[in-house]
Amino acid sequence: MTDSSSYLRATADAYDAVAALYADLVRNWLDQQPLDRAVLAAFAESVRAAGAGPVAELGCGPGHVTTHLRSLGLDAFGVDLSPVMIDLARQAHPDLRFEIGSMDALDLADGELAGIVSWYSVIHTPPQEIPSYFAEFRRLLAPGGHLLLAFFEAEGGPVAAFDHKVTTAYRWPVDDLAGLAREAGFVEVGRMLREPHAEERFRRGHLLMRSAPPGALVDVSSGPSTGPISPAS
Repeated sequence: MTDSSSYLRATADAYDAVAALYADLVRNWLDQQPLDRAVLAAFAESVRAAGAGPVAELGCGPGHVTTHLRSLGLDAFGVDLSPVMIDLARQAHPDLRFEIGSMDALDLADGELAGIVSWYSVIHTPPQEIPSYFAEFRRLLAPGGHLLLAFFEAEGGPVAAFDHKVTTAYRWPVDDLAGLAREAGFVEVGRMLREPHAEERFRRGHLLMRSAPPGALVDVSSGPSTGPISPAS
């Protein structure tokens, strides 16, 4: 088993073990998070403005964000490594499509998607693997398609592992994660940082990116452009 497949299997097993508890914890979480809902709404508006099309939530867990995306008018479906999470998502949202799969190797055609949401799903990915994930996201998105990333922000420090309650996770400096996305061929539209809420430990980061057309030059040193999320630094 390769190192990559080892951590993927370990992540799936860890979420299988806590799936029911996790689903209960997050079921109504978005109701308490107006800024998170605003970011998702900005993403949905951006996808619709670019011409719509299918949207994948990669690392969908029990499907609470996928169903929210559908409520925003998107043709959304979910993918997750954890078979137990997918079973729970299908039970809770039988009208939506959920599939077992790894977000770094999806059986989808090039340019098939209008949007991708990675809602705290790359947090368990070892930092050296992130470029390959972003390359896969770029492959899947149509030119002009949008990517929304949510993650734990490093608050001025370097990339750092921490003791996530399920399995090892990483906090990222927002500029570093945005830079890797630009290197993969994305243009930054905007970013949002919010401070921890209630029992949360860490600042939360959100990046809205747009897939550049094939052959387009992306300035890997540039920051966010004007977009539906107010740029923040």
